[in-house]
Amino acid sequence: MASTTQHRRRVGSARPSHLMFTSGIGALVDLPNFAVLVRGTDDWRYDTLPDWNPLSEPRLLQAVSNRLSSEVTQLRPAPWLDGLDQDPRGPAARVGVPTIPFPQWLRCTACHQLAPLDFGIWGFENDLPRKPDKARFFHDTCRYKKSKKPLAVAARFVLACTNGHLDDFPYLPFVHKGGACPEVDHPLLQMADYGGNQGPAVTLRCLACKTERPISDAMGWRGKQNLPLCRGRHPHLETFDPNGCDAEPKVLILGASNQWFPEVLSALAVPPTGASALRAKVEQVWEDGLAEVKTFEVLQFAVTQPKFAPLKEWPLEEVWQAIEAHRASLAEAQPAATAPVDLRTPEWEIFSATPAPEPTEDFALRRDPDGVPPALSDMFADVVQAERLREVRALVGFTRLEAPDPDDPDTGKSAPLARDQPAWVPASEVRGEGIFLRVPEDLITEWEEKIATSAVVSEHREAFKRFRYNRYSGRIQNFDEFDPLRGWPGPRYIALHTLSHLLIRTVALECGYNSASLSEQIYSGEGRAGILIYTAVPDAEGTLGGLVSLAEPDSLERLVRRAMADARRCSSDPLCAERLPRSPSDLLHGAACHVCLFVSETTCERGNRFLDRRFVVPVDDTFPPLFTDRP
Repeated sequence: MASTTQHRRRVGSARPSHLMFTSGIGALVDLPNFAVLVRGTDDWRYDTLPDWNPLSEPRLLQAVSNRLSSEVTQLRPAPWLDGLDQDPRGPAARVGVPTIPFPQWLRCTACHQLAPLDFGIWGFENDLPRKPDKARFFHDTCRYKKSKKPLAVAARFVLACTNGHLDDFPYLPFVHKGGACPEVDHPLLQMADYGGNQGPAVTLRCLACKTERPISDAMGWRGKQNLPLCRGRHPHLETFDPNGCDAEPKVLILGASNQWFPEVLSALAVPPTGASALRAKVEQVWEDGLAEVKTFEVLQFAVTQPKFAPLKEWPLEEVWQAIEAHRASLAEAQPAATAPVDLRTPEWEIFSATPAPEPTEDFALRRDPDGVPPALSDMFADVVQAERLREVRALVGFTRLEAPDPDDPDTGKSAPLARDQPAWVPASEVRGEGIFLRVPEDLITEWEEKIATSAVVSEHREAFKRFRYNRYSGRIQNFDEFDPLRGWPGPRYIALHTLSHLLIRTVALECGYNSASLSEQIYSGEGRAGILIYTAVPDAEGTLGGLVSLAEPDSLERLVRRAMADARRCSSDPLCAERLPRSPSDLLHGAACHVCLFVSETTCERGNRFLDRRFVVPVDDTFPPLFTDRP
């Protein structure tokens, strides 16, 4: 084996956003010549960085702290040091996110021998600092090639379970059907691949006792009989779950998309305004003596003191209500510090506020002096150009095999990021621009009342129930306490979400923006009806005013007209137009498909669910859409 210091060199690179969504802690990253696993936060090092600062976003930090632990006090960017291009062997080369080779079984590409990483037959080379993609393991004792040692690649099978555990495939006990090799204690194996990329085409053979077994015996229903119990392993933490694991392990092929699903919280860095600003100010000065203000008369005197003077910006009656609300929250059985944080309300308030707040380095809004274009006044009550936006994202955990449910985060098992309670979590920030559109509340309320008892809404609601039962039926302990409609967004959300996708696709087609570089946020609920389409990507695309310029009256009117016209027809009609999520289907979309509504998974906040063109434009003669007079 090569010296340990060789393994400390760079083996690849990734954008900070990749650590949030594709290659974060606990994820397998398939490099050109081998695979690595991103290690937990205990092994991340910042002591070699001369100058770094945590990311600042108080609302998001509070949400993460409530979700994980009160000990979380920082949102940290990935460790990085400038200067790598100038000196690839310098200090910058020793700074980065730590990884370990995984799976830790390797296969020779020449003789197909299969053995663990520490078996003593593998070597490692990484002597080209400017080409980390050339790093590779090789078979040091291969008898087929002498001039250049043949490449050794990761054995492509691993075990995972729904409790977030990951383990190497148990090759030795599997080949010998749970026993040991009768010839030697530590035999070499051979992986014979007969072509194709599927598991059943692979046979495992013991070179000592000649026992053979196909990998298909570990797949499907056979796997339940032939695989051992999950050992509760967290290789990114180098630990085993002390309580064991009762979940059935599943065989995954290296590179499978369901081996890692991130749990990410994100928030826009918006200045506090209105009620949010008042609440923040009350919490800020609470321990400075505001807690002792027990009557309205005392408050009238307190605001004359310098430390409470900022409270004079609001009417005393509102200040007193905020004090009473904060005191009540502290008196509840569940402390306010552990209650879920509403990340969307302050954003809705700031986008709806008139006049717009003073611009800052992270946030700047602008409205056209003439207001909403007259041709769109029946569709939108407000159009806001977000000239500067900053979004902060934090990784709070991850799951395996099953994606987390944002509406029910407690259902399912989230894997930890650290061995103990973390003091910080990985985070990243991106800057961009956007367009905020608000739909008139009276328009959408009247429409909701009209379609509340319709068959279309009923079919969507029942499909959501089936989806919930199908997804969680294996985990439900008490069906009497299970709420199948928990997280049901309602027809208002479906209409706003569909409108957002129509506009995103039109922007991408007409104005040259890649839809994957756009994101959306839907503000739906009582008194809320708005969408934010924004760019928030690590590169410069869409951050120089290109998207904001589309909110100018002429451009916006053209885009909206084209989006609404395109929504009325789809190349997959009549199949698409007639689609409803009828029983026994549990699909969460109606008249929607890849041709007319679906966008990139990284763009949609709900994974292309809760979409239906008939909610926005006339598609079904029996169902009234939100907008009836559009072209």
